[in-house]
Amino acid sequence: MPPSLDRTVSTILSGGLLTVLIAGTLACGNGKTANAGAGGMQAMPVQVKTAHPAKVDDTTEYVATLKSRASAVVMPQVEGIITQIFVHSGERVAAGAPLMQIDPAKQQATVKSQEDARAAQVAQVKWAQQNYDRISGLASAGVVSKQDLDQARAALDAAQAQLHSLDAQVNEQQVQLHYYKVVAPRAGIVGDVPVRVGDRVTTTTTLTTVDRPGSLEAYIYVPVEKSAQLRMNLPVQIVDATGALLASSRITFISPQVDNTTQTVLAKAQIANSKDTLRTAQFIRARVIWGSHDRPVVPVVAVSRIGGLYFVFVAESDQKGGYVVHQKPLQVGQIIGNDYVVLDGIKPGDKVVVSGTQFLIDGIPVVPQETSSS
Repeated sequence: MPPSLDRTVSTILSGGLLTVLIAGTLACGNGKTANAGAGGMQAMPVQVKTAHPAKVDDTTEYVATLKSRASAVVMPQVEGIITQIFVHSGERVAAGAPLMQIDPAKQQATVKSQEDARAAQVAQVKWAQQNYDRISGLASAGVVSKQDLDQARAALDAAQAQLHSLDAQVNEQQVQLHYYKVVAPRAGIVGDVPVRVGDRVTTTTTLTTVDRPGSLEAYIYVPVEKSAQLRMNLPVQIVDATGALLASSRITFISPQVDNTTQTVLAKAQIANSKDTLRTAQFIRARVIWGSHDRPVVPVVAVSRIGGLYFVFVAESDQKGGYVVHQKPLQVGQIIGNDYVVLDGIKPGDKVVVSGTQFLIDGIPVVPQETSSS
């Protein structure tokens, strides 16, 4: 036995014997002794509480990440230099509201060039139409051949086709010009704006985000060893650092694959965020409830800890109709209220001593007095 534990046990034994002697002397002096136990030792009155079963959830807590179900990452659709930023981080915007302006000068010149080319082609079509009309009249009078008429018709058709092509090109360049003004894809709150006026951006540059307040999604990474227990609609609780409940949900998605790097399985749960107390990309504690079962519980005050192990004294009946106490090791779980959940060591119905345990010695006689206090 380690020296520290030996000294602890010696102190408990000395204190217990002294208490028993004092209790016996007082009882004899008053003529109100309890029934004698084995060896003539006087039975010590103790308060006990009967261990009762309670429904206990089988849970595991994981660190999860919150992601918005209505978050849009804004990236430009064109390259260029930012000339204006119209919003600030945290600002609420409507759908279609301008966010930033990318220098459109080059694109405006392109649009102007295409529009000029189209205008020239409109004139070409007008001339081809007039030429065709004139040759058509001459052909009707037999002045020109049908071949001349066909050539005039072909020239008109070619001019009209070229005009249609230029119309499409002008429209394309005008649409491209609209992309130089970046707008909000939806109504929401503007996130961080990492770019500044004068920065050159490409189509892979993140300009900002627009988040719509509301539901979030918890990304829970469950070790592959526990993945077999995952199932849809499994209850999930979001708790803070103190264990207080923030939100309740259920598993809505289970990944069919295992992450090769972390050896975890991704599970998702939708989280209501009506009060906006949670934030996108926030790390939170997700408590997965695998199931529930009945376990005995004992008051915290009845449990002693010696050398890293947990013990309780239990009053058990002896062969003479009295009671003696026995110290039993426990395997304890979580704390519910003022009680420990007992995983192993005692069973429901056992009379657990809840007072004066520091003066008890294994095997001494006691007189149990049931108490309803916790």
